[in-house]
Amino acid sequence: MFTGIIETLGIVKDIQKENDNIHLIIQSSITNELKIDQSVAHNGVCLTVVAINDDTYTVTAIKETIDKTNLGHWKINDTLNIERAMKLGDRLDGHIVQGHVDQIGVCINVEETNGSWKYTFKYDSSTNNLTIEKGSITVNGVSLTVVDSKADEFSVAIIPYTYTHTNFNSFEVGTKINLEFDVIGKYVTKLYAK
Repeated sequence: MFTGIIETLGIVKDIQKENDNIHLIIQSSITNELKIDQSVAHNGVCLTVVAINDDTYTVTAIKETIDKTNLGHWKINDTLNIERAMKLGDRLDGHIVQGHVDQIGVCINVEETNGSWKYTFKYDSSTNNLTIEKGSITVNGVSLTVVDSKADEFSVAIIPYTYTHTNFNSFEVGTKINLEFDVIGKYVTKLYAK
C-alpha cells in the first residue's frame, strides 16, 4: 500500500525484454536502501525489486501490467516517480493508493496559472471508473485532488513543489499517464451498479 506522496525520482537505465516480460533497470538515490522482494511504485505501478547492483535495481513487469499501464511506452532515460510502500504507523499524507493502475489516461491540456499548473486528463469512462470534484485520484503515482470532473475527463492543480519533484514537469498534450482511481469510490460504484 502506498500514499501517493512521491519519495524520489528514478531514471530508466535499461529495458530488457524476455518473452512477454519486461525487466527494467532503474537508477535511484534510494537504491542502497532497497532490498530484494520489496514493493516499489514506479509512476504508480507497484513492482517488486528482483535484483540490486550498485546504484541500480531491477524490477519485472508481466504482460498484465504492461497491458494496463503506460509501462510499455517507457524509454531509456525516462524519469519515473518513485515511492516505497508505506510503513505501518506512518502518517497517510496522500490517500490510500494500492499501486494497481486501473487504466491509461492522456493529457489533453496543460495551463500555467500564475505560479501553479492545471492539467486536464481524458480517460475511458466505459470502464465505470469515475472522478468527483474534491475527490482523490492518482496520476503516475501522485496523490492529487480533482479540481474539475466530467464524465470522461478531469483536471488537477499542481503546486510548484510537486511540479519540480515529480515527472509532471515533463507532461505535455498527448502524454500517456497511469491512473488509479480512488479505491473507496470504486467499491461504492460497484455496489450501486448492481
